[in-house]
Amino acid sequence: MIGSVRIELATVDSTNKHAADLLRLTEVQHGTVILAHEQTQGRGQRDRSWHSEPGLDLTFSVVLRPAGLAAGHQFVLAQFAALAVRDALLRSGLQDVQVKWPNDVLVGPRKVAGILIQNELQGGLVRHAVVGIGLNVNSSGAVEGALATSVRLELGRPADREALLCLLLDRLELRWRQAQGHRPGLEADYREALWGRGRWLTMELDGALVEARPLEVDGDGRLLVELAGGGVTPFGLDRLRFGPR
Repeated sequence: MIGSVRIELATVDSTNKHAADLLRLTEVQHGTVILAHEQTQGRGQRDRSWHSEPGLDLTFSVVLRPAGLAAGHQFVLAQFAALAVRDALLRSGLQDVQVKWPNDVLVGPRKVAGILIQNELQGGLVRHAVVGIGLNVNSSGAVEGALATSVRLELGRPADREALLCLLLDRLELRWRQAQGHRPGLEADYREALWGRGRWLTMELDGALVEARPLEVDGDGRLLVELAGGGVTPFGLDRLRFGPR
């Protein structure tokens, strides 16, 4: 069960790195959570830095041992994690919470959480995965600029960090079970939560700005977009990213 084993650290460079180090040294139980009160070198997608305020935000990693998950289907890990974060935020009273492909969580146009997943593959299967989650809870959000927010800013009052963590771990467990037993439902929920779905947006394709409309995500985790010139094409992170909003 996710969160049944919890390792709490005062300070660490990266909870994902700490989890990876543990996996090299010992047999880490599925669902183990590594929580840091201060993370000094957090990273996000495309190796971007992730800033959190000590004791105010949530930075933790979850070790997963999927049973028979094919490498080609590993995007389900991003779907389960992003939806669990969204669930917890909605249940905490936040509104307009969406998932920005592949696995950022936004409130309106502002980023409130980021997820970084690192997998180890063996024989075409995911041997284990480390899911790192950074959630702005009581911080000001000012360090990341105008397009960031926090739970406190959205609610207009301080949030109970421990209660939010417990809720989030509960939703992670429930979404994990869904990922194991009813993946079509998980995929449908992700599609419904997808930020920008059906809207024309400015996106960056192969380094050039284009007008495109996100539609959904395919089985390989690629974003299906309709380009202004016509046609629907799947793109991965290596070619496509969101441009100015």
